[in-house]
Amino acid sequence: MFSRDTYIQRRATLVKNIETKGLLLFLGNIENPVNFEDNTYRFRQDSTFLYYFGIQQPYLAAVIDLDENKTIIFGDEMSIDAIVWMGRQETLKEKCDKAGVVEVRSKDELGNYVKGVLNAKRQIHYLPPYQSSNKIQLSKLVQLPIDQLKPSVAMIEAIVKQREIKEAQEIVEIEKALEVTNQMHLMAMRMAKPGVKEYEVVSAIQHIAGSNNCELAYPSIVTINGGILHNHYKMNTLTSGRLLLNDSGCETPMGYASDLTRTFPVDKTFTPEQRDLYNVVLNSFEGAKSALKEGVRYKDVHLIACELLAQGLIDLGFMKGNAQDAVANHAHTMFFQCGLGHMMGLDVHDMEDLGEQYVGYTVADPKNKTQFGMKSLRLGKELKAGHVITVEPGIYFIPELIEMWGAEKKYEEFINYEKVRQFAHFGGIRIEDDIQITSSGYKVLGPDLIKTVEEIEDYKKQF
Repeated sequence: MFSRDTYIQRRATLVKNIETKGLLLFLGNIENPVNFEDNTYRFRQDSTFLYYFGIQQPYLAAVIDLDENKTIIFGDEMSIDAIVWMGRQETLKEKCDKAGVVEVRSKDELGNYVKGVLNAKRQIHYLPPYQSSNKIQLSKLVQLPIDQLKPSVAMIEAIVKQREIKEAQEIVEIEKALEVTNQMHLMAMRMAKPGVKEYEVVSAIQHIAGSNNCELAYPSIVTINGGILHNHYKMNTLTSGRLLLNDSGCETPMGYASDLTRTFPVDKTFTPEQRDLYNVVLNSFEGAKSALKEGVRYKDVHLIACELLAQGLIDLGFMKGNAQDAVANHAHTMFFQCGLGHMMGLDVHDMEDLGEQYVGYTVADPKNKTQFGMKSLRLGKELKAGHVITVEPGIYFIPELIEMWGAEKKYEEFINYEKVRQFAHFGGIRIEDDIQITSSGYKVLGPDLIKTVEEIEDYKKQF
């Protein structure tokens, strides 16, 4: 946990920002069974609960009563049966004291407390539940069917406003995760040789995370089929002439994440075709990065990256015409189907459980939810100092998309289908770093992980 004052101050700031009355209700997460009740998945506390209370323990809830100026955590101490099986641990009361919460009540009292608020016709503010257990619990507490739950926009907006600006101590945690992730990626580069299985690389990555008391921030994407954006199949054998895409990150015990991607050859060197396409992505990455600064819309940075990708593909003969026109007409989405990046912090896709329309966009500048490519851009709004984001352009060859659009002659004035079909099974290339927006521009977080063709080749030649 951070200091006691951290959590007290965070809650005070939330109360100051929310400009409403009533009750703020926070539901922690539960332990979820894998295949029977006593065999559970790894417990992960809700990130907003962690942010304001810091307690990594299941079956908790908390309220901030704005009218009565009190904060209460609802939960139970360990029973004697739990102590027999799990051993004496730090008490809930002790954990609450570290979070600066004095009043602790049994979890069974939560229902009556909320009922009293409802009977007094006071407003109850709550966040969008994403776990089934919390949907059911919330439905019972506020006496509404699950499909009629109405999360509080005022509460969501106040939390996003606060959590999106990272504290210095949060940056320290993110950089701890990045130090471990750097090791994970270098290990993958060393291991990538013909005959190795994808799952062997994944296993080595997981071992490094665990050896540093970290968990994976998300299931690692380690694949020779990099054209599949989130490919979790890992049974392929690495073969000469292929690229390996590694998108992996870890999470510190405090819950802070990292998210890096590198693409490199299975062999010690890139082929000429791989080198050319890799440098197109790298140029797009560097161009997008140089455009980052406070006050710039991330959607505009995304479009800069798209135009650089399109120009590079025009230069190599995969596309034709004018790059700006190609992007304006969305022809580049043949190769870049997703968005440039997202927020990052306590969640690898930070706060997206609260609603992308509040986290990545604004009411005045909403998300395009229908256009292929743009609908996958998770972050479009104006950047602020304190934001932590990913920048991750890529080029992806998807055989099914090539076949479908080619048959339709879609964007034929911009796409050279004859050449594109020759690369249908090339795979994909993505380069990704985690970046903090500052008052003077930006800062790439963590140790500098090699990314140029020359750096990668020089490194791989050592092993």
